[in-house]
Amino acid sequence: MPENNYPKLHNATWPGIVGKGSDSEPIIPFDTLLEKTAAAEFNGVKFDGLDIGLFDEHLGAYLSSPDGGARLADKVGAHNLAIGSLVANVWAGSSLGTSEARDTFVEQVRKACVFGKQLREAGVRKSGVIRIDSAVSPEVWASDPAGNTKQIAETFRRACDVAADFGEKLAAEGEICWGGMQSWKTMIDTLEAVDRPNIGFQADMSHTFLYLLGYNRPEDRILPVDFKWEDRAALEEGLKKMTAALRPWTIDFHVAQNDGTVHGTGSHDKTGRHCLATDPNGKLNITQDAGYWLRNENGELTKAFSHICWDGCMFPNSVMGNQKTWNDILAALVKVRQAHGWYQA
Repeated sequence: MPENNYPKLHNATWPGIVGKGSDSEPIIPFDTLLEKTAAAEFNGVKFDGLDIGLFDEHLGAYLSSPDGGARLADKVGAHNLAIGSLVANVWAGSSLGTSEARDTFVEQVRKACVFGKQLREAGVRKSGVIRIDSAVSPEVWASDPAGNTKQIAETFRRACDVAADFGEKLAAEGEICWGGMQSWKTMIDTLEAVDRPNIGFQADMSHTFLYLLGYNRPEDRILPVDFKWEDRAALEEGLKKMTAALRPWTIDFHVAQNDGTVHGTGSHDKTGRHCLATDPNGKLNITQDAGYWLRNENGELTKAFSHICWDGCMFPNSVMGNQKTWNDILAALVKVRQAHGWYQA
């Protein structure tokens, strides 16, 4: 049998920006991350591509140019890498609040779709979604859960309608720092309220893991309050319950590690701490636990997306500047594909 070649293995570029700048460490340039990704190798396997954040700090010169997508495609393609999912800069606005903020949110999705189309036409983007979140805090959302969920859903519907014109799907990020998305139940409530066929869920093995513990939404906690980390059986039952609820919505997936804590750097709110793939304090069995997302309750592959991505934000620059970091990350992704992937000619 030939070795699995799907899902394709992608790295992310936004960790060079998220939690960086201002009172934190300097932003890591896009070109540096591109070079580290292209140089990574594990047992002869290389990264297949990149998922990218559409932020001025990395791509301003491309985003503001009519031929920017084509030029970025040439740059990334020269390293034998594809481009997959894109992160829309929805924080320039908000899904909740003034009409101007909500209009800006939708406009950022439109800009991401336009750029994504350029990348597709250039032949470098054959998979992926547009990632969004509510761009509002859990505290603001909690002032009126029902009313605010309704308004977030309305903004998301507008964004979905724009994305549909470009053949794009939107993936709402499962992260505890976003209002209306800070727990598995609030996430499902929001997605159901949107009621559009081209919206789904982006699972992140670190961020979404914190749903189990009820951070920012204790009433939706899945693991018992007296849970102990050495109780692997209880952890697995919790993962099964959470993934059974969210897997049908999942259209984008991040492999990651978490140590059961929250973390924030720079201007980024505290959220599930991303740990290195080799972190001895990691609470996840990355290879095994990825299977709860990549296989259904009968153990069958869902094949719901054709690439997976490593997301590791808020690591020190010294760590991200070490090529071994990226080799180890790639190794973790390869093992996930070996266990839960498939071969496609």
